[in-house]
Order: sequence, then structure tokens, then C-alpha cells
Amino acid sequence: MYPPERLTHLIEELLKKQQVPGPEARTTAKVLIAAELRDIPSHGLLRLPDYLRMLKDRRINPKPRIRVLHQTPSTALVDGDNGLGMVVSVKAMELAMEKAAKAGSGWVAVQNSNHFGIAGYYAMMALKKDMVGICMTNANPLVAPTFSSDRLLGTNPLAVAVPADKEPPMVADFATSSIARGKLDVLHKKGLTIKEGFVQDQEGNPCTDPSILTRGGAILPLGSSREHGSHKGYCMASVVDILSAVLSGANFGPFVPPSVAYLPLKPNLPGKGTGHFFGALRIDAFQPSTRFKTDMDHWIQTFRQAKPAKGQPAVLVPGDPERKAEERNKISGISLLDKVKNQLEEICREENIPFPL
Repeated sequence: MYPPERLTHLIEELLKKQQVPGPEARTTAKVLIAAELRDIPSHGLLRLPDYLRMLKDRRINPKPRIRVLHQTPSTALVDGDNGLGMVVSVKAMELAMEKAAKAGSGWVAVQNSNHFGIAGYYAMMALKKDMVGICMTNANPLVAPTFSSDRLLGTNPLAVAVPADKEPPMVADFATSSIARGKLDVLHKKGLTIKEGFVQDQEGNPCTDPSILTRGGAILPLGSSREHGSHKGYCMASVVDILSAVLSGANFGPFVPPSVAYLPLKPNLPGKGTGHFFGALRIDAFQPSTRFKTDMDHWIQTFRQAKPAKGQPAVLVPGDPERKAEERNKISGISLLDKVKNQLEEICREENIPFPL
């Protein structure tokens, strides 16, 4: 188990070796560590080697000039200049909140960005402002639409954070696919298989190999099969793709650039980079904030008091597992998979910096 502060410092040092300025390196580290603390290692340090390689190959711009291309009092289109997704996204969410503070709501579409870690981090930024936060992003195509064997969509996550009063906030942060790609990576690194219903081979047959994506396989939409509602997961992923990319001018669907270093960039893409979409809603633009948060407490308590089905644990509110994990891991420290630790040690050796773990 490793102290979050030590891992944060390591991430910063490795990013600065690739010419990422100190403040931007710290922003990226904070998002990666937030994923680890919230027990989402699929979007934590597991991703760092790919970011570093893409920075080294200049597939990611270490010093982007992030700019607003177009705006109204409540909306904006932002060009991320191919920067680290975390750096671009924090600025975009801050802009959405600034607009919400003045106009009641703020909406920011982003083009020309990269993988940004956990969507929940940006949605939760709004909580400190007594706002509802909304965040979504498209991703490189690994998901086959219902009835398809082609990979046309990303895992396309969606996150919504809603403040409460005495109760913790409601935070929903989920992929619109049956599983996130990073979780398949974790299973593969552990040498484990996966149950049927999450992935398929390149012909569309059920598969239990978490590494099948490297051989042309695909992730299934949320719902897994048509009989279990995969068409609804397909619809959700499509909405995220359109708002994140078609609306922003980023690459959509099968054209989204890969977020892993071992896959080459495709030539002549129709858009710019990966796309995101951020929203902030000022609660007092609808009703007094104190009343709303009291009502949210009532909402949360109602669901916590739901009678569990036979043999099932207590009913949770979205965000409960991640919040409890964060409280625990801040004290006990963060665990790393051996393969992730070994990768980081090798990178430190290549960069001639001390390995602190």
C-alpha cells in the first residue's frame, strides 16, 4: 500500500520529464490519484505509461494552448490543442461553472482533446459551487452496437454529481458499455478470465478472454444482449458520442483516436481529437439551494431505507462504494498491481529518476 502523496509526486515527476509544466502535471496526477482512491484503478496509474509514451511521441501536446472557439453567455466550444485530457477538462468544467454562475447553466463542448480519466472527477467539481455537474466523453471504438461485429463506439462514460445537505452527494459515474476497457486490462494483468456477456470475438461470438480486444474482439453495450436491453446501452453511447463529438467537431464513433500508445493514429480523420461535453446547473436558478439539498437528503434516505431483496446487501445510493473506498484508501494507502508497479519502475529507470515505491 502506498501513500497517495508519494504516488502523486511520482506521477508529476514522470510527466515533467516529458515537458509537461508543473501545474498541468499536478492536475493530471490529481485526477489519476482520485481514480485510485475511489477504487477505479482501470483509470488510474494503469493509464500513465500510455500517456507518457504518447507525450514522448508527441501524440499528446505537453503544453497546449487551450482556447475558446465560440461562445454565448451559457455555452462554449473549446479547442484542447491536443493536450492531456485532464488538463483540458478541468479548464472546460471551470468554464461551464463560470457560465452557470452568471446564466444559471453552463454547457461546454470540447474538441481536440485526449483520454481524461474518470468522468466523475469533473462532475464532482460542481458540488463545491452548489451546482449539479454533468460530464461525458466519447472514446476510441471498442464497442460493437447491438447486432454488430464491428467496433463503432467507445465505452463513452457519463457522470452526474448532485449535492445534498447532511447526506453525501449522489454521484453516478458509469460507462455506457457492459464493462470499461481498463477493467479488462486489469483482469488480463491478473491472468483472469471474464464471464460471458461482456465481450465478443471478432465474429460476434461470446467470449471470456479479457484480452480479446487485441485480436479484433469487441465490448458489448450496456445490457449485453438485445434480450437484456443492449439496445438501450447502444442508445446511451450514441447520445454521448453525438454531444461529445458531433456537436464539438471532434472525431466521432469509429474515428476516435486510440488512447493507447501501441495503436497507430489513423490518417485523414474527419474531426479533431477526442471530444467531451460538460454541464453545470446552478440549483438556485430553479429553487432555493437549501430547500433542494434538504429534499435530496430525503431522496437519498428513502433509497437507503429500501428493503433489500432476499440474500442481497443493503441498497446503495450511486457514489456510495467509491466514497467509502476513498475514505478508506486515504488512510490505508493505494495498492498497485505488480505489473503496473513493474512498468513504473522500468519507466523510472529509463528516465533516470529514483523509483520511490
